[in-house]
Amino acid sequence: MKGVILAGGTGSRLHPLTRITNKHLLPIYDRPMISYAIEALVRGGVSDMMLVTGGTHAGEFLRLLGNGEEFGIRRLFYAYQEKPGGIAEALGLAERFVGRERCVVLLGDNIFEMSIRPSVEAFEKQDRGARVVLTRERDAEHLRNLGVAAFDGDRRIERIIEKPKAPPSDYAVTGVYFYDRSVWELIPDLKPSGRGELEITDVNNWYVENGLMEYDIAEGFWGDAGESMPAYYAVQDFVRANPVNRES
Repeated sequence: MKGVILAGGTGSRLHPLTRITNKHLLPIYDRPMISYAIEALVRGGVSDMMLVTGGTHAGEFLRLLGNGEEFGIRRLFYAYQEKPGGIAEALGLAERFVGRERCVVLLGDNIFEMSIRPSVEAFEKQDRGARVVLTRERDAEHLRNLGVAAFDGDRRIERIIEKPKAPPSDYAVTGVYFYDRSVWELIPDLKPSGRGELEITDVNNWYVENGLMEYDIAEGFWGDAGESMPAYYAVQDFVRANPVNRES
């Protein structure tokens, strides 16, 4: 399985910190944010990966990561997104790298307390389709800013709703996604959303609608360090006091 880390975007929600660098290079406790995503994949058993980034600070990733060997990466590739066009568009840049294999996609600002290895192993056993990792979020106001899963009577996902005014459940979609090779046929047919981007939620809902979506529920802490300044500092506080990407 190949790993794809998405580390682009303008980082506008973390201004003014992101005026001087890409948000994924900002510090989380004692190291750059991006190193936690790399660690999550490596500890999950994925050692071949591509980092997709963009903007004026893309070269700083090469300076930091080099060939990735220091971080436990076997092979590291880079791709450049010319302009912000959405998560799905950024993923599309990894098609030739992933080829006919499966991939795990991780947003570079997501921090997990527990290892994602169980989800990697579950997807390897899955015949086909996609897989997402959910987290339970009891704060309804927070859920209104996330993608939230709606379930049917059999507790299968029947829809993922982005930023719902009335959240259909307490389960939000985190920034780790697993896809089979069907994703490359799907992305070219996506239509831009109202904000002019290709949305990963549309990708996930295609798999949902075709009965090809499975899910896991993350144990322990999950945080999106790029969501807002309060979220950034909440992740900082957690990482300062607790290990992350740890085995159960």
